Amino acid sequence: MADAVNSQPTSFRTDALPLVQSIVTSTSTLKRRASVTFTDRDELSIKRAREASPDPAASRPDDLPVAISAQALVDDLADELICGCCSALLYHPVVVNPCQHYFCGSCCMLWVRNGGTSCPACRAVSTNVTPSRVLQLMIDILLRHDPSRARAERERAQADAVYRPNQVFRIPPPREASPEPTIPPVADFVRPCPHCIPGNHHGWMCPEPVPDPVTEPERAVHIDDGAPSGHAFCGNCENLLALPAPSTSKCDFCQVSFCGISVPNRCAAVPLVHQHPQGLTDVSDLVQSSEVYESFNGNTVEVEYMLDYLTARRISPRLIYRDIIEFVQLQPRKFEPLLELDIFAEVPNVAAGPDVPLDSPRSRICRPCAAEVLLWGLRDWWTRERRRGFLPAAITERPDCPEGAECRQQREQSTSPLR
Repeated sequence: MADAVNSQPTSFRTDALPLVQSIVTSTSTLKRRASVTFTDRDELSIKRAREASPDPAASRPDDLPVAISAQALVDDLADELICGCCSALLYHPVVVNPCQHYFCGSCCMLWVRNGGTSCPACRAVSTNVTPSRVLQLMIDILLRHDPSRARAERERAQADAVYRPNQVFRIPPPREASPEPTIPPVADFVRPCPHCIPGNHHGWMCPEPVPDPVTEPERAVHIDDGAPSGHAFCGNCENLLALPAPSTSKCDFCQVSFCGISVPNRCAAVPLVHQHPQGLTDVSDLVQSSEVYESFNGNTVEVEYMLDYLTARRISPRLIYRDIIEFVQLQPRKFEPLLELDIFAEVPNVAAGPDVPLDSPRSRICRPCAAEVLLWGLRDWWTRERRRGFLPAAITERPDCPEGAECRQQREQSTSPLR
């Protein structure tokens, strides 16, 4: 029995050896190699396990409540909401685009009226100025916690008279300087006009040439003696001109002559409807002109309505000027009421020619006089324009003062400080 048992394992090992070798061989050929990133995966698993395990230093109780001073928070917020112009808490804040500097609406509007052509803070050219709801919400929250920081009632009234809440406007871009006329150096003697020089290229010779003080000092005309015979001084460039020269023109309002040579577009008096009012090219010029507000007796509200209307309909000052000219020419007395005001007497800086009767024909006008005509008739033009039905009913249905331009309440408001 024992022999049978002992002989069985020997027989099994001998018979099974080929099978075992074949299994080992087949297993070694079928088994897949370990991935190249197997080691990296093990390192990544170890790293994740370390990150997942709580760090004793990081688990320290560091989330204790922090005490915040309400007053300090209010002070810091108030310091950030300061107007860059008046250095006080913002009132009806506006943002200048694209630089994003913010100011009180009234401060920025006054900056524009006083001739500002850029951002008051960084002097960058801006596209428009828009109200800021975010800043207004922050100011409202600040004032709820500290009402003592609110503006005084008088200051608010003054600001409201200048800027209406939620009003969008723009800062006009800087204007290019006009070309400087060729003005001869100041001397004690009058220099010849362009037509006095023999063989000049203007094609016309002055019949009474002015002596050249350099070549003929004994015949020179002293400047204190005024313009020589047959000559005058140009109302724009102030150079000497020949009155009968073909290029010379005369304004029928100020009676001043213009040479038409130094600056052709400005040294000239042209037909009424073709002239440009000096210094009033677009709506931004009207915004910056204090004389526009004087034309309305200081009624800033009505002026703002008109400026918004002009901007929306793209009406230029020159178009308004033409409408005024056409309207006046249809009146029985034409320009006589305007001339009776004597507003053209001191428009140019040179001596004018002799006066003519009030009912004399008026066909030519210079640029400065055209600006005076525009400012004189602007308020009446706006009154006529409101009746055409282009404005909202909220504006057209407002009752007008029966006293019109002589409204005493408006005059008192414009001459007294805002309350």
